[in-house]
Order: sequence, then C-alpha cells, then structure tokens
Amino acid sequence: MSHDIYFSSSAKVWSAIEWVYGIEETGYDGWEISAEGNYRLDNKESFDSIVATLETTGLKATVHAPFSDLNLASLNYPIYKESIRQLCECIRHASELTDFVTVHPGYMSPEARLVPDKVWSLHKEALGEIGKFAEDYGVRVGLENMPAIPGFLCMCPDELFGMIDGIENVFATVDIGHANTTKELRSFLGRIGEASHLHLHDNNGVHDDHAPLGRGNIDWDMVFSKLNGNYRGIYVVEGRSIDEAAVSLKFIRGYDL
Repeated sequence: MSHDIYFSSSAKVWSAIEWVYGIEETGYDGWEISAEGNYRLDNKESFDSIVATLETTGLKATVHAPFSDLNLASLNYPIYKESIRQLCECIRHASELTDFVTVHPGYMSPEARLVPDKVWSLHKEALGEIGKFAEDYGVRVGLENMPAIPGFLCMCPDELFGMIDGIENVFATVDIGHANTTKELRSFLGRIGEASHLHLHDNNGVHDDHAPLGRGNIDWDMVFSKLNGNYRGIYVVEGRSIDEAAVSLKFIRGYDL
C-alpha cells in the first residue's frame, strides 16, 4: 500500500517560513510542523503565516508539540501544570490544521528517580488530561519514544505502550531513529502494528543525528519489511534540510511500499 510521506525539521524552527515550499517541491505530501520558535501555534503572527503557507501549497499537516523546557514528569507542580497547559494550548490551535499531534514524554530529575512510581502516576494523569482535552477538539495525541538520553521516559516499548495503556485518545508515535540509539529497534518493530504515527531518520546507533535515510547504520531492509503490511499510517521523515529531505525521499521510494 502507498503511504503519504511528510517532512519535518526542528533545525528550521528559527528560519523564515519560505523553506517550507521546498517540502512540496521535493515531492512530499505533507509537513509535520515543529511548533517551536517561529512556528509556535499560540503566536498569532506565526500561526497566520503557517496557515497562509499551507493554503498556497498542496501540503497536508500534522503537528509536533513544543517540548523545550516542558516536563510531564516534573515533581515541581507549577512546571508540571504549565507543561500540561502549553501542550493543551498547542492542541487547541493545531485542531485548525490537523487531527494528530505528537508529544514528548517527560524526563526524571535526580529527585524524581527516588519516587519512580509517583512519577509514573503523575505522567499518566497528565496524559489522561491531555487526551481528553484533545478529544474535545477532534485531535488524536501520539506519545513518542525517546532516544538514549539519561532520565527520559519511554525509551523502550514496554514503557511507551505501558504509559499509554488505558489512556483514552493517546496513541504511540514510534521513532525509528530514536529506537536505534537505545538498541530497541527490533523490539519496537515487533509492535509496529500498534503504532499510529511514525518518524524516520538515520544515525549510527549512538547519537540522535537525524541524518538522511541510508546515511547511518539502521537496517532499512529490515525496517521496511516489518512496516509493509503492518503499519498503515503516514511516514514522517525528520531531517535537517531540504537537500537531506530529497535524499531520504529518494531512498524511501527505492522500496516497493
């Protein structure tokens, strides 16, 4: 089956919006908006420029919610509540553009590591609140697995799928590049039928490089063989530039999908 392929670049969040036209010119079907920097949806000027750009292209859209300085696993209650508020505000605005928003899980402070059960409970409560809020706006929420950065939650399948278990309207965004850095790629691919959203980029298994597909050590033959027939959503290529976006798109089209 054919999949729509979107492009996203967090490296461009402080760039002028003209770069987005290159997404369509390169051959992508959509843009996953990284809602940071110049692309925050709660800023009227940036929101209006995003809408105008989408209206002058044929690009579809999804949204990646902001994550800078936010933490759904914070034991500092004002920060915890503000993190929920900002994600809900992003979802409210995103509902005018898309029906899917990806969010990052939280990360554990040294203090939080002393009370992991409390953190797990708080995090699930936050997701429950966010999921219900999003449902009122017709938006599904995807929780993303994280790369090998100490302290982050949801680096392995059991944590990701366990965190969303029982939470209404919150699904899994599986990031192939992140899974490669945690040595959990095969495990995630074993559950890829449970994913609702997919991020693709490459690395050498150590750093979260967001390199073009084929420029790292990910076994893409294995990845696409597992995706084929098991995953039915869109593909989102995450990269650093339009030139690299072109490399990744050509690489994907080399597979019979």
